[in-house]
Amino acid sequence: MSGSERRTPKDSFLRSSLSEAMSGFSPSSKASSRVSFVLSTTTDSDPAFEDPQEFSFVLDTSTDPHLGSNTLFAYNTTRPSAIDPFEMDTVAHASRDSFSGPKNEYDATSSSFVSFAMSHSTPRGSREMQVVPKPKTNITSSFIAFSKTGSGAGQEARDMSPVHRLVPHRAPSKVSPISDQIKKHVEPFYLSKEQLLYVKDTMLAAMERGLKQKVKEGNSLLMLPSYVCALPDGTERGDFLGLELSINQVTAVLLQLTDDVEEPEVLKKKSFPFTEKVNNGNGEQVFEFLAQCLVTFLSGLNINKKYFPLGFSFPFPCDHTTLTQCKLIKWTQDCRWPGMEERDVAQMLQIAINQHCKNYQIEVLAVVNNAVGTLLSCSSDTEPCDVGLIIDHGTNCCYMEDTQRIIGMDENLGRMCLNIEWGSFGNAAELNDLLTEFDLLMDKQSMDQGKCRFDKLVGSMYLCDTVRVILASLAEKGDLFNGVLTPTLLTKGNLELQDIVEIIDGKVGLARAKNFLFRLGLVASNQDCFHVQQICQAVFTRSANLCAAGLAGVLTHIRTAQGQSELKTFLAVDGELYKSQTQYAEIMQRTLKSLAPECTIQFVPSEGGSGYGAALMAAVAVRLRNQQEGVAQILAPFQLSVVELEKLRNLMRQEMEKGLSKETHSTATVRMLPTYVRNLPDGTERGDFLALDLGGTNFRVLLVQVRSKEEGGVRMTSEIYTVPPNVAQSNAEELFDLIVNCMVDFHSKHTILGRALPLGFTFSFPCHQVSLDKGILLRWTKGFSASGCVGEDVVNLLKVAMQRRPNVDIDVVAIVNDTVGTMMSCAYGDPKCEVGLIVGTGSNACYMEEMKNIGTVEGDEGRMCINMEWGAFGDDGCLENYMTPFDKKVDAQSINAGQQRYEKLISGMYLGEIVRHILLELASRKILFKGRESFILKSKDIFPTKFLTSVEDSSQGHQHVCSVLEDLGLSVSAEDALVVKEVCHTISSRAAKMCAAGVAAVVEKIRENKRMTKLEVTVGVDGTLYKMHHYFAKKLHDTVALLAPNCTVKFLLSEDGSGKGAALIAAVACHK
Repeated sequence: MSGSERRTPKDSFLRSSLSEAMSGFSPSSKASSRVSFVLSTTTDSDPAFEDPQEFSFVLDTSTDPHLGSNTLFAYNTTRPSAIDPFEMDTVAHASRDSFSGPKNEYDATSSSFVSFAMSHSTPRGSREMQVVPKPKTNITSSFIAFSKTGSGAGQEARDMSPVHRLVPHRAPSKVSPISDQIKKHVEPFYLSKEQLLYVKDTMLAAMERGLKQKVKEGNSLLMLPSYVCALPDGTERGDFLGLELSINQVTAVLLQLTDDVEEPEVLKKKSFPFTEKVNNGNGEQVFEFLAQCLVTFLSGLNINKKYFPLGFSFPFPCDHTTLTQCKLIKWTQDCRWPGMEERDVAQMLQIAINQHCKNYQIEVLAVVNNAVGTLLSCSSDTEPCDVGLIIDHGTNCCYMEDTQRIIGMDENLGRMCLNIEWGSFGNAAELNDLLTEFDLLMDKQSMDQGKCRFDKLVGSMYLCDTVRVILASLAEKGDLFNGVLTPTLLTKGNLELQDIVEIIDGKVGLARAKNFLFRLGLVASNQDCFHVQQICQAVFTRSANLCAAGLAGVLTHIRTAQGQSELKTFLAVDGELYKSQTQYAEIMQRTLKSLAPECTIQFVPSEGGSGYGAALMAAVAVRLRNQQEGVAQILAPFQLSVVELEKLRNLMRQEMEKGLSKETHSTATVRMLPTYVRNLPDGTERGDFLALDLGGTNFRVLLVQVRSKEEGGVRMTSEIYTVPPNVAQSNAEELFDLIVNCMVDFHSKHTILGRALPLGFTFSFPCHQVSLDKGILLRWTKGFSASGCVGEDVVNLLKVAMQRRPNVDIDVVAIVNDTVGTMMSCAYGDPKCEVGLIVGTGSNACYMEEMKNIGTVEGDEGRMCINMEWGAFGDDGCLENYMTPFDKKVDAQSINAGQQRYEKLISGMYLGEIVRHILLELASRKILFKGRESFILKSKDIFPTKFLTSVEDSSQGHQHVCSVLEDLGLSVSAEDALVVKEVCHTISSRAAKMCAAGVAAVVEKIRENKRMTKLEVTVGVDGTLYKMHHYFAKKLHDTVALLAPNCTVKFLLSEDGSGKGAALIAAVACHK
């Protein structure tokens, strides 16, 4: 047929065609039939002509004259996609006995295809009587194809025009099973459970490697930090912009968050398709387009506001160093814009915005991946999502991870969203055994050959192309379409996700397959359409199963990392593939349950998209910035400079001199009390000794057996007893009767009743010691207030209590302070130990002073241990500038207001109270707990020393901090936990630094006494705060080195406590 020959659809042609199709149809006398059909034209140059025509007409075969004329025609132009004649309604009606036909003239080289359906009806009331003869041809289930050539084509052209019986729109009653040839190609796409478990385990292993490797080369999962460390909590307020970049468009978002109860959130958005210039341009042109879209969007809103924080959703892998500093690693999903790789995405966007949005002040506060944006878009106070999933053109996943498990990451950040970039999973050949020949063919046609393996097995862009490659390959082999292979089947992009979704539809899938193949210029048999449907279903199912397997690996990692046997969480999900048909979600969730039965997941579809999530991240960034400014303002007074610490060291030194001087001793706040301990142990001491250690709410009774090193050295047996608060605050008789009763219990348990053993009494309260075995209590501390004790000799009070119990014979040879006992216990193993330090419930220090410098004791020869009682340092007001309003509140609410000022700044008994008052202030400013009032925080002493230790424990993760706070009855978010941790860290850090200033003053005094340029000295140290709080100890060591640069100070932990020291003092006294 020549190109110059033309034809038009004549009425005679239509009538003859329909007559042929309807031959044998004999309607009854009182019935009517409706015929609907489609006229579509294809040409040699364009197999899928764009203007098919729809026709409908009713044939009234009734002989009743009242029914009028027997024919009614209607005509309408329709779209060329997926037309189902069975479902079409008449859309336009012409006059009776008239015909409204198509106006177009068709090319002479084309073929016309007429498809139609007939329905038969009878008048009401006569249906039971009506007999409808069976037609000779079943025209309600088939297409009939006609071919008409131009007038000059001749018989040869007509013979060459194919006439086919087309695929029915509804599945025929009998369809041949899938052929073996097709089956062998389809089966590999249905992965076994063992294969899916392999994918899950391999994904899990790759995640673990990615977390541990700072350099990501060689690992298929990049595991990229996003620096998204906080999720929306519902308290964000203001106007925020979001920009979402996808592979074919830009979406601008305005998010307004208000206090309006009825409409707390207003979302406005607009999409801008890429222009040809952008598609073919470079990276800078893309960002210019983004800025221009933003200007157009804002201009159309008629909004007066000028400043907007902005979040940017960027779907390509980036190396983040902060939330707003990220360099593009590589392009994916067959996208390429030159000049962008290794450049800062946020910076390029900000530059473009500054150039094109001059009427606005727009600040880029966050750049997030689209998976991260999806997670943010679905997270709420009631449904905090821990996982974000994208199943779109490409696929990706992200999840919230504790930063301590991310190598090279600051553990103080708490949790961070990790962008897995799982599209590249399989790049290290992990998935090679699952690849089919068609996957390899499709990969060769991609821009990232051999890369993005998981993307190419799951994402919709590659899924469609895989189906196309399968169809083309099987057609070329002659297994489909009688070996006919059209150019359209060889062209990428001619198969869309919607085509696959329609083809696998259980009701009209075969009809949709017919229409799709027809659009590609293919005339397919019933069996061809069935095979195409099976191929689409197999590739579609594999995508869902693989996505589920990858997700099972991620969830298993989260569950095991949290140490849980079961995991329950929310998962945010978005993407056209996931939303395309419920079947995808059903397959994925069913497979996920099979592969990870320990995980219960609630899927939360994203309604706003990742652009909305990016805008929310900008809102979170503003909230966090305001929060950080508020926290910094409150904690600023606790940040002590080196100059302030040096001044504090010098003040301590001045008070030490006042306490040693006979003239000023009575007015000194640092009492510098003589202990009458003149010698340190030398290792020759032997014998059995008792020790009583009373220093707080707990006290110990010990049996200390001192032997030679060959005989085992020092062996200790001890029991711990408790002093109830009511006894600690009662009177002398009750308190010391309790102590004696416990000692009797100890003697009975260890069968030493009747043995008169020497006892060293560690009494950790301020005493004026008259001799080694006589000490006058100056005042109570640490919550004790028993009457009848102050001003009395505590050794005598103990002896009187013993007399009230028969058969108790104990020889008290020494009363010592716990600090002195600590020094003595450490000196037994290290002769350089000349300083004792206690940092626990309270705090104190002692050291060996030259007798000539002690004005309160007679004699100039030798040395004596001085009990500094430094807890009262500052009681004269010299520490006023170091005390914050929170310190003053704690002091005012203590049982000894105005006393022990230094101790209240550094000891464990008071640090928790300082923290509590700070948290109350933060909550009142709506920085913590979303501004909700916390009655628990109003409870005094709810934060013991172990609370600070536990919160700051760097070996534990974010969840541990939350658990510690929840155990106290506080409902906290991840951000709250970080703030609480920062407060605890600040308070303990100040305590360590202030304690170090005191230690520096002591060791410098010893160095000057010895007139040494450099001094090596050991500090024996004990106390729960020092022992349990590792950060406190490190900060103490570092600060002492800073403030006493001429002293090399070694800290030796007293593992046996001050009880051993008291026994050794008794041993030294007996030995001498």
